[in-house]
Amino acid sequence: MKRAFVIGHPIKHSRSPLIHGHWLAEHVIDGSYEAIDVAPADLPAFLDRIRSGEFVGGNVTVPHKEDVFRLVDFSDVDTVHLGAFNTLIGQPTQTGIGIYGTNTDLYGFLANLDAGAPGWSDGLENAIVLGAGGAARAVAAALSLRTTGNTYVLNRTIERAEVLCADLRGNLRPAALDRFAELAPSAGLVVNTTTIGMHGTRFDGLALDRLPKSALVTDIVYVPLETPLLADARALGLRTVDGLCMLLHQAVPGFEAWFGVRPEVTPALRAKIEATL
Repeated sequence: MKRAFVIGHPIKHSRSPLIHGHWLAEHVIDGSYEAIDVAPADLPAFLDRIRSGEFVGGNVTVPHKEDVFRLVDFSDVDTVHLGAFNTLIGQPTQTGIGIYGTNTDLYGFLANLDAGAPGWSDGLENAIVLGAGGAARAVAAALSLRTTGNTYVLNRTIERAEVLCADLRGNLRPAALDRFAELAPSAGLVVNTTTIGMHGTRFDGLALDRLPKSALVTDIVYVPLETPLLADARALGLRTVDGLCMLLHQAVPGFEAWFGVRPEVTPALRAKIEATL
């Protein structure tokens, strides 16, 4: 039986086992997918369990995405510039099993917006990314493929935004979070990549009313499904897309690599996961 996993610290909140369990049952595959809490100090030892053949691979979430980047044996050339991996695949080598790292958040982010707001990138010039962590790297890189203008990476600690923009390709511009009101009038898209929105938290004084009426606001937080940011945007008549289907779409490439079948993100799967939120 092929075994896969999602690791994080904490991890009990993860919906990934439900997603992959749904696909395993749908395709009648003899496999398993489990959530495993791994403390940062235990990460190297856990990765050795992939090299031993115990797991075919798995997903990585907070706080390990940037740490596994430095610990894998092989890197996906198309996502190595992100400096963070969320998907690991055990690969046979001449001397045993090596770990291949990749980042499917970029694919998941674009697929979510393409499904939830078709044509969202048509004529898109400038965009704003809130946050400068691991998820922000994937989002900023994705937007550099779709925007014709600039993607502004806003963070309370501007130094982190500066590092992110220096590391990645594209027209990325770092800025302090308090410049949102200044930059908003020219932005066609706003993406929250921070954890603000969980547990009812919200951005203080974020001037969403400065955005064009045609702007789209999206959030990678999916618990709650409608974050305060999305609720405020909807109240202003702006288009919104929640983050749940990003989670679903980013899971597709990993499942295919581990179990040999490319699954589909269906309304039934979304409804199943949404019912747990």
